[in-house]
Amino acid sequence: MARGQMTVLRALVRRSILSRHLFFVKPICVENSYFSGAGFSEPDCLGLSIGGIQRRYIHSFSPSSLYFEPALYHFQNKHLKTLGNAKYFSVLSEQGEQIAGSTEKTGAATRTESATEISEDANSSEISEDAETSKEGEVNIRSTGDIRFSDPAVLFQEMSQCTQVSKLAKSEMEQLLEILRWFTKTGWARDQALALYISASFFPTAVSKFGKFFVNKCPRDVLDYLIKLGPCKESDRFLFPIFMEFCLKQFPEEIMRFRTLVQSADLTKPHTWFPFARAMKRKIVYHCGPTNSGKTYNALQSLHTGQEKKRVPFANHVACTVEMASTDECYEVAVIDEIQMIGDQVRGFAWSRALLGLKADEIHVCGDPSCLSLVRNICADTGDELIEHHYGRFKPLVVEAKTILGNFQNIQSGDCIVAFSRREIFEIKLAVERFTKHRCCVIYGALPPETRKQQANLFNSQDNEYDVLVASDAVGMGLNLNIRRVVFYGLIKHNGDKRLPVPASQVKQIAGRAGRRGSVYPEGLTTTFQLEDLDYLIECLKTTFVECKSAGLFPCFEQVELFAGQLPDITFSQLLEKFAESCHLDGAYFLCRHDHIKRVAHMLDRVPGLSLEDRYSFCFSPVNTRDPQAMSSLLRFAFQYSKSLPVRIAMGVPKESAKNDEDLLNLETKHQVLSMYMWLSQHFSEGTFPYKETAERMASDIADLLGQSLAKARWKPESRGRIVKKAPPEKGASVARQLLTMKARQQGKVAC
Repeated sequence: MARGQMTVLRALVRRSILSRHLFFVKPICVENSYFSGAGFSEPDCLGLSIGGIQRRYIHSFSPSSLYFEPALYHFQNKHLKTLGNAKYFSVLSEQGEQIAGSTEKTGAATRTESATEISEDANSSEISEDAETSKEGEVNIRSTGDIRFSDPAVLFQEMSQCTQVSKLAKSEMEQLLEILRWFTKTGWARDQALALYISASFFPTAVSKFGKFFVNKCPRDVLDYLIKLGPCKESDRFLFPIFMEFCLKQFPEEIMRFRTLVQSADLTKPHTWFPFARAMKRKIVYHCGPTNSGKTYNALQSLHTGQEKKRVPFANHVACTVEMASTDECYEVAVIDEIQMIGDQVRGFAWSRALLGLKADEIHVCGDPSCLSLVRNICADTGDELIEHHYGRFKPLVVEAKTILGNFQNIQSGDCIVAFSRREIFEIKLAVERFTKHRCCVIYGALPPETRKQQANLFNSQDNEYDVLVASDAVGMGLNLNIRRVVFYGLIKHNGDKRLPVPASQVKQIAGRAGRRGSVYPEGLTTTFQLEDLDYLIECLKTTFVECKSAGLFPCFEQVELFAGQLPDITFSQLLEKFAESCHLDGAYFLCRHDHIKRVAHMLDRVPGLSLEDRYSFCFSPVNTRDPQAMSSLLRFAFQYSKSLPVRIAMGVPKESAKNDEDLLNLETKHQVLSMYMWLSQHFSEGTFPYKETAERMASDIADLLGQSLAKARWKPESRGRIVKKAPPEKGASVARQLLTMKARQQGKVAC
């Protein structure tokens, strides 16, 4: 970057600081190499977010480049302009007033008036800056005038060299402390401080020390101005540049330490993580359409999914869950179903990894239109050819205006009643079978894949009495079902923290399972159990697909290992927390939530002798972290492995089906432990988990017992032995009440 362009940029930044029009808002994205040279730091480029915070984009300057040391700045509504071969920024203030701009002409570049003004201002800025530092040790004096346009560097220096403690009245002290508390708690300053390499964990310490400094050194005119503002956005934006100067002076080692961490936790450009896939000329075929549109059928005549990977001798096909897909083996054709899950906050990274890393000549992806634009952008990055096939639903989905009206006797053959808790599912099954002639199959997430498939086949068959399905949202994908009508028992779901309406995209996915081409129910219907839920169902079905703008990521082991080299003396669970705080991504990706991984990591901190790679692998094992027995089994496996002992299953198989819900829960847990053992046997060296075949036989036997148990389940559901927050009663919680009411009606005690 030439000296003239550098001068313009310095002036822009300086003007932005003085007018308080800066502060880390979203800019455009430019190449990583744009800021290389002329003292700019190459790794820290525009278009990054630190700590997984999206839409917080930064660029940085090295200590020698600008007067404000290695601080990171952003400009409001920034646009990159071209001056011949030179580039500089046009900055717009919050009010839309242009501070600097440019025009482009063929063969020669001409600056606009505002750019000329900035250039002149830059010259005066340099003179002023030189004057301020002309005599070593001399205190800089602020010019009189509006305090809002004071240079924060000069203001901070004045405060630093002040030898007298500010004398504040009690009321003034209380107001100032309230402003500083607001500065700490709103979160805005914390997010901006990330761009200064002040980590979120260190931010409270930095603010606490800054507060003590500011209270003791605050000049009278600054105090009066802040008290006039009070705790608000404007006071935050006034204080932040002074806070920035304080941090640069007081915490240079902490800043450099966090900067090193950020550089070692770089999750930008994930398409470069798979060089072999990039060396191939892959063809991506996107089969885009809603449920019951034939997209998956057209991608592959039969698509199988399963918890475990199953190999058949001499077979030339591999079917597995997306998490189990290998990016090491080469394939001719790969099919990735439910590609919209790439935006899932927990599991999205598995779809990203498969799409970016599979070494296949041809990859078919199936999903709704929500992530089509995202896949287009990813293919542009990878250089893969993208072909699109669009499908419409074979038969329209019809909403029945006449709901079930809260009466189980209105349930009909071919109905699928959808509930969002295991307890409700069994209560509904009990009510339907007690007060109607129907028999119910059951599908929910905790059941093993074999049992879910067995229940689906039982429901689909016309040769038995099982004509109603009661299911969780697990029915939304992965199974072919002959459903006539989807009935939502409720449209409120507990997300782990609180009860919220089911997202429209999920409602559409589940409702769309009704009706299946070629089945006895080619046309699909949907409705609600309670009349008051019908309007929300209709609203959800009317909404268009919400565009997925970013894909999930999680670091591979090599990235975690590189990061661990910077923090050798912390536990693995602490390492994961630090990585999440320090990592930076570009706007097309986000860091997936990994609470379950951290829970396992925290538990494994008690196991000595595990390598970093061992801990990483154990943390990804398919364990239900809310099931104490399953977690205990995983801990036992880890202890045996750490002692270099063959890991034993140490578990028996019951000889008969469940007699109550406690027995059923026990069967579910046993199958999960066996699935976990089989998963570990595929991810650790041969011989460490030597009883894989035994585990497969035991798992198959337990899956059969679960199927038998569900067929005769007539009991009240129990908890899994964990502490559960008591949820407020629902409109239809009503299931238990309805059981009593309907029983009373049958006995003639209640008038119909």
